[in-house]
Amino acid sequence: MKFKTLLFDVDDTLLDFQLTEKKALQALFQEEDLALTPEIEEAYKKINSRLWREFEQGKIDKHTVTDTRFRLLFERFNRKVDGKRMGEHYRYHLSQGHDLLGNSKEIIERLQPDYELYIVTNGVAKTQYQRLNDAQLTPFFEDIFVSEEVGYQKPMKEYFDHVFERIPEFDRAKTMIIGDSLVSDIQGGNQAEIQTLWLNPTQQTNVSNIQPTHEISQLDDIFTLLD
Repeated sequence: MKFKTLLFDVDDTLLDFQLTEKKALQALFQEEDLALTPEIEEAYKKINSRLWREFEQGKIDKHTVTDTRFRLLFERFNRKVDGKRMGEHYRYHLSQGHDLLGNSKEIIERLQPDYELYIVTNGVAKTQYQRLNDAQLTPFFEDIFVSEEVGYQKPMKEYFDHVFERIPEFDRAKTMIIGDSLVSDIQGGNQAEIQTLWLNPTQQTNVSNIQPTHEISQLDDIFTLLD
């Protein structure tokens, strides 16, 4: 068997984060009696992506991401809000979202008897655990590693060192990470010297210097690679 251990990202790999994010924003803005216009939604996504990118680069901590994104958003539209409170309410709504991405659960069920499966995810621990539980994915994984608990985040080498130390009889040569993010998943896997599988459903052109070992357009294709 070529692989023994498979490390899975969560958002936009197993769970549909785009849909979860949209629902959470709609619920938050409805709760706050605010209009969620396409312009505001797009501005939020840009701010949020920038903050998470800075977090992945080790420039800011997780609380800066979660506590300032809504303040920064509304400052752009010349409004003052309690960004920390809105962030807390948003995370609650986010934790309720557990829409599976395609047939990801069936794929994990098929893989579980033959491979050791682990979750490797950046984000807020409470939110990620609840979403995985509600999606009924938790039982299929040997362990779940959330950056908030690890103390480091993907793509940091220290994050992967922590994960590898906790995998029994870990074999680097038989381990692969599967994820949609070139920066956190693929770059992290490359730095950790394991094989990488880039899930690229929109067939975007990779213009970065981050090169995955393998690439697929849908999670089902993983079986072709593994076989």
